[in-house]
Amino acid sequence: MTASDIARELVRIPSVNPDGDPGTPLTGEAACAEWLAEFLSAAGADSELREVLPGRPNVVAKFPSDRAGKPRILFAPHTDTVSVTGMTIEPFSGEIRDGRLLGRGATDTKGPMASMLWALKEASPLIPALPYELWFAGLMGEEAGQHGAKALAAQEEFAFVIAGEPTDLNVVHAHKGSAWLSLHTTGVAVHASKPDAGVNAIYKMCDALDVIRREIIPMFGELLDPVLGHPTASAGTIEGGSKTNIVPDFCRANVDIRTIPGQDVSVIEKLIRAKVPDIGISMAGSLPLFTDPAHPLIQLLQRCGAGLVGAPWFCDAAVFAANGCPAIAMGPGSIAQAHTCDEFISLDDLEKGAGFFLGFLRSLDPAA
Repeated sequence: MTASDIARELVRIPSVNPDGDPGTPLTGEAACAEWLAEFLSAAGADSELREVLPGRPNVVAKFPSDRAGKPRILFAPHTDTVSVTGMTIEPFSGEIRDGRLLGRGATDTKGPMASMLWALKEASPLIPALPYELWFAGLMGEEAGQHGAKALAAQEEFAFVIAGEPTDLNVVHAHKGSAWLSLHTTGVAVHASKPDAGVNAIYKMCDALDVIRREIIPMFGELLDPVLGHPTASAGTIEGGSKTNIVPDFCRANVDIRTIPGQDVSVIEKLIRAKVPDIGISMAGSLPLFTDPAHPLIQLLQRCGAGLVGAPWFCDAAVFAANGCPAIAMGPGSIAQAHTCDEFISLDDLEKGAGFFLGFLRSLDPAA
């Protein structure tokens, strides 16, 4: 079974994250996790399903080791995919066309996962004697909430984590985080012919968004990460009011903010509240990532042929790094194909990724 065969099997197993509008009733990661547990057990690993949310487990596997106490390396792609709404291809067919595997998750991240799995199975006779104990985890929930990574990071300790993501086989050692702002203003509804008798919630929201445009975004221009550049902010959605001739008594808006390591995000709320004191603000998102590129395993990956880059997106690597574990993101395929209406990964990239990870595993052997 090649890496392409494995990836095709995985794409055929729906594992859409149920958050938002999944576009299909075939949601959740359980079926994918069960397939992975069976594959990993056949490859010689001790595999188990660890439920994180009801019906949504992580699959966690530990490969045999000839002695206890070795530092642990974790291969950690995620099993969930984004929504299939709007796709122009059959999302779960696993069709191969023109040298490409098509389907939801082909690039993000069932393709990178397949390359890791093939390499681990191929290297299984070598693994027990390596100076590292090797683990694999198929993490649920990365696309919304990162619940799987948070659960495993709280349960286990690792010396190094490779989060499976489509990075063109570059080492992503730094990436931006996110701070998603949900803003809510309230007003007093009256007839629009006498607007001064009411309070316009949309105008209050305009004041808040004006702070973002005129104060926060210029402030971001003064913050600079040498790898990732500046933080960014973008208002993504806004809705308010019930009818044109009624002064609106509510307005909601959502703002996407991408952060850099070391950035203080608390100042964002302070600046907005200074202009609109009674605004409702909630913030959710993911931490940024920075792992020192001088780390020996990053240098080893570079000697195996990987480049070193930063990324504007976020992933599960930052969850492990927040717990003090050096982590990176890496895998075959391009982020440009992730989340698209015709998602695909080339078969050549899949096999190249499989060969790369096998070479990396063999390079861990000091006797090689």
